Amino acid sequence: MPYWLSGGRLKFEKLDSTYIKIDTDAGLSGWAESCPWGNSYLPGFGGGVIAAAQLLAPALLGQDPRKTEHINAVMDFTLPGHLYAKSPFDIACWDIWGQSAGLSIADMLGGCYDEPTPIASSISLGTPAKMLDSVQQYRDRGYFTHSVKIGGDVCLDIERIRHLQKNRKPDEIIFYDLNRSWLPAEAIMVINQLADFSVIFEQPCETLKQCLTVRKQTTQLISIDENLFTLDDMLFIIDRRVGEIVNIKISRVGGLTKARRLRDVALNAGIKFIIMDTGGGVIADTATQHFAWTIPPAFRIATWLCQDMLAVDVVDSGKGARNQNGRAQIPENCAGLGVQPKEKMLGKPVAVYL
Repeated sequence: MPYWLSGGRLKFEKLDSTYIKIDTDAGLSGWAESCPWGNSYLPGFGGGVIAAAQLLAPALLGQDPRKTEHINAVMDFTLPGHLYAKSPFDIACWDIWGQSAGLSIADMLGGCYDEPTPIASSISLGTPAKMLDSVQQYRDRGYFTHSVKIGGDVCLDIERIRHLQKNRKPDEIIFYDLNRSWLPAEAIMVINQLADFSVIFEQPCETLKQCLTVRKQTTQLISIDENLFTLDDMLFIIDRRVGEIVNIKISRVGGLTKARRLRDVALNAGIKFIIMDTGGGVIADTATQHFAWTIPPAFRIATWLCQDMLAVDVVDSGKGARNQNGRAQIPENCAGLGVQPKEKMLGKPVAVYL
């Protein structure tokens, strides 16, 4: 089914995902996945991962995958920017490093907290009644956290939020995701009209400066998502107090090595987290959950499993990060990522670099 967001200006019917496998001379193999959310959501697209690999893969041949900071330095020198295309190489290296050490990626990143992360549903834009029906379908599967897409008609947005909030269960968390669709004037008007509800608004406007304008004239919690790419972005958010929450999407920020830097700075500043990826199946979801589990539960609001929206699963049933009554688990007693795809389902590699 088509999926709508950002006031209806973004529509997606399929996603293009790229899988990376790195083999080592020690006999270990690391896996990762990069799945930009279509071609129009952010500066990045599926074909860009394959194109970037033509430069990145040859530059990484012969490097020690356990030296993840060095791996990232090589990639940044070879191809500035294009973080989403570098992410799978970084994550596959973490998979190898964890396997070589006999530790999970979560433990390699500093250790995990033994509390599963709440999974947020992803509710497509629609009428208030239809959106509540979608929320109920997720409730029936154990979900108690919901990411609701709004934007476009501000009067209808107010109606959507009021309808959902009035029908919210006592233990539910709902955050309203604009995906940059409001102008500052619209955001200020709507958020202030809904001051009687305690809710979270995610990425209300196009830029950080526009979101800052909204932050100064409203009191509801704001989460920053699509404007968070680099450490400089995080420092701006913290220094200017643009939002109280950040959504770190692993592929968007360049992988686990760079995500770790963002995590540590945000924790020090008392920022809360939503942890996701831009898209993908179980491989991407599992890497995301390893990272999410390293964040103290008090700072973790939600995560997301994109696999819920996909028609094809390239991982054996039950393997990797899965929904367990509205919470995401990571593989038990695993080394590295702890999951790999069924290679026969992926077909012949698009490219091999030796």
